[in-house]
Amino acid sequence: MGTDAPRTRRHRGLTFLTVLLVTVLVLGLAAAGFGWWTVQRSFPTTSGRIEVPGLTAAVTVYRDDAGIPQLVAESDHDLFFAQGFVHAQDRFWEMDFRRHVTAGRVAELFGESQVATDAFIRTLDWRGIAEREFELLDPVSRAYYEAYAAGVNAYLEERGGADLSLEYAVLGLQNPGYSPDPWTPVDSIAWLKAMAWDLRSNLEDEVDRALLASELPPEEVARLHPGYAWGSMPTIIEGPAGAAPAGADAEPLGDTAAAAAAFDPAVADAVAAPLTALSALLDGVPELLGPEGGDLGSNSWVVSGALTESGKPLLANDPHLGPAMPSIWAQMGLHCAELRDDCAFDVAGYTFSGLPGVIIGHNERIAWGFTNLGPDVADLFLERVDGDTYELDGAAVPLAVREETIEVAGGDPVTVTVRSTARGPIVTDIGSDFAAVADGYPAASGQREGEYELSLRWTALTPGRTAGAVFALNRARDWNEFRAAAALFDVPAQNLVYADVDGNIGYQAPGSIPMRSTGDGTVPLPGWTSENGWSGTIPFDQLPSLLNPARGYIVTANNAVSVNGPALTQDWDLGYRAEGIERMLQERIASGTKLTADDVAEIQLDTADANATAMLPVIAELGLEGDAARGADLLDGWDGRADVDSAQAAYFAVFWRNLLDDMFGSLPDQTRPVGGDRWFGVVDGLLGEPDARWWTNEEEGVGGRDAMLAHALEEAWDEASDQMGGDADGWRWGRLHTLTLTNQSFGESGIGPIEWLFNRGPYEVGGGSSIVNAIGWDASLGYDVDWVPSMRMVVDLDDFDASGWVNLTGASGHAFHPHYADQAPLWQRGETRPWPFTMEAVQDAASETLHLRPAGG
Repeated sequence: MGTDAPRTRRHRGLTFLTVLLVTVLVLGLAAAGFGWWTVQRSFPTTSGRIEVPGLTAAVTVYRDDAGIPQLVAESDHDLFFAQGFVHAQDRFWEMDFRRHVTAGRVAELFGESQVATDAFIRTLDWRGIAEREFELLDPVSRAYYEAYAAGVNAYLEERGGADLSLEYAVLGLQNPGYSPDPWTPVDSIAWLKAMAWDLRSNLEDEVDRALLASELPPEEVARLHPGYAWGSMPTIIEGPAGAAPAGADAEPLGDTAAAAAAFDPAVADAVAAPLTALSALLDGVPELLGPEGGDLGSNSWVVSGALTESGKPLLANDPHLGPAMPSIWAQMGLHCAELRDDCAFDVAGYTFSGLPGVIIGHNERIAWGFTNLGPDVADLFLERVDGDTYELDGAAVPLAVREETIEVAGGDPVTVTVRSTARGPIVTDIGSDFAAVADGYPAASGQREGEYELSLRWTALTPGRTAGAVFALNRARDWNEFRAAAALFDVPAQNLVYADVDGNIGYQAPGSIPMRSTGDGTVPLPGWTSENGWSGTIPFDQLPSLLNPARGYIVTANNAVSVNGPALTQDWDLGYRAEGIERMLQERIASGTKLTADDVAEIQLDTADANATAMLPVIAELGLEGDAARGADLLDGWDGRADVDSAQAAYFAVFWRNLLDDMFGSLPDQTRPVGGDRWFGVVDGLLGEPDARWWTNEEEGVGGRDAMLAHALEEAWDEASDQMGGDADGWRWGRLHTLTLTNQSFGESGIGPIEWLFNRGPYEVGGGSSIVNAIGWDASLGYDVDWVPSMRMVVDLDDFDASGWVNLTGASGHAFHPHYADQAPLWQRGETRPWPFTMEAVQDAASETLHLRPAGG
């Protein structure tokens, strides 16, 4: 599904709580002994019996010693009703906050500082699209969403305010009149738009290229956006190292030199400033899955029974998303007491609070995992607008116009006008930044004067079928039914890996992926001619698919899918993680060792750093002195692993950060390096060109590769000594590389006591960017963790009860609840929990049992 830059890509939190009164009141309540009662009053009932109006029969909720719920019901209606009820028990504030984001209603919670964000979401009309998708649902899927919403609302009938969650007590100090609305099916479906936005692939890369084109010649823009190393890096379909695509010797797929050249330098100059502001505006939209960037990805692979000790497949998955408190995922099992037509689910795995069904996991016959496919699914178009019309093929076409009213806590409502072409919304209306892009176009391009606007076409703005795909996936019993479910998965497009109890393994790329009439989606095109645009979407049967490959395994890690087939994007992950997983699998296969679930879990934790592997031999050949020589001596003999207790890993990370700043610090702020696979590729490509321009920093008086490396080594020794002390024996990567689990709404309020209530950590961790154990960091900001394996799972198709799973935080979203962060130490150590699935195992593991009864039952 599985990121931030010089830009402040990380969602900086809601800075609305600046009133001293909040701190005073919270501290006062705690001092009076009232605070603990306020904290605990929202903890849900998890054992005993509760009467719940709306159920048709009894539902049993088993929770293990981590509070993970397993639901057992007699009908599909009651199963999804109970899922809504239990999600609300554990995570309602999270659900409520998310639906305010996806509806463009954050300002009604937190005031005028959120109006710009709301205006952006209203312009894209996430909720409006969700409403249309609900109407398109088949009756059965619609009934599931309605049952889920009824279950949420049954819980809301019991509780309100601080009885729902501690966050409401804190919010009430500033916004005392707020009370949550009843839950609706559209609230659930709108969450899919947030998923699609956060996993939208390369929109920021396109902006980055345009910004660089105003500063650099095309060949240097291409150098700073290296293409995929076809032939030497693995592809999903072909495996370890596929041949290059046809024509690759002349111009490799993914080589952006042609695209950069096509972006007229005069136009690039005219739009550079507004594109910089546009980048910041995009960063301001709440990133509910994590900051955009190279580390927002995932690992998933599947191994056939021919290579395993049990003779049945093993499937692993760890999606890389932004860390949050609570975790983006909620573990859960949904079990029909008896499988029949009116109760068709026996499934467990990772869910999203607010959304019915299981997103990643397994049922009684198949297992599946996700990684982000990352196709290019969004384009900007320049539009000629005259009053209430826009031009298309010489004709004046009316703009669609609607008004949106944003309610503002503590202020007056704000009305925004949204205009749209047939392609999509006019984004220039959001603010002057977009408008400046369009205003600069005529003079720079030689087009006639007039009113120019920018419209956005994005696949997620067309109503799709994803809302029903999850149920089809949960019910699938074999490869054909799995592919039929995948065909419904429009956005966000994911790599789907598959295994079943019959021994089959497979891969399917789904998604609504555009076919372009002209261009490659890397720069804005004129919208006044129908020659530019999309001619349709790639038919599902033409999307990559693979069943039972001869090599016996399939690896997906956001790398390129295939040397053949339709063009999906030019901006693949460069394949370092995929190559590492492939290498470890091949080593075990070559040794004749049959793989176990423990072996697969060990691969997930690998910390080998391909960047260090490339740099260390060059550093070893340098003639150095002083602190640079001390640094090289420390690195001498290091195995290149970013382990939490490694002094070498700590020093190398500091060196890498300084090197990137010394080499590329002159770039525009919004384009400066964050690290990760792209910049690994850039610097690796430059190592063989010791006199390239990027090895010169006139301000520092450094020229040439060797001098630049020596300079960065010396700087790194000074910085490491300042941060960790003068004795390198006491250095440790975990001292710099820490994870703080941050509440998405209150966790970055800027008020210490509020943050203390909701955040947890810091936790010292190893790993790093573009490493298999992808605990990523942003080199433009520091060493703190920005991306994580948001969960880890290994499914054993021989014995589902022998599978293992772990979440980043805990089952509960209630601060100070015993299960708020209890899995975080396990995750930190790379451990997993037993994953009971069969009813016998679920009951044996249960430490609490709650019986939900129909009213009067």
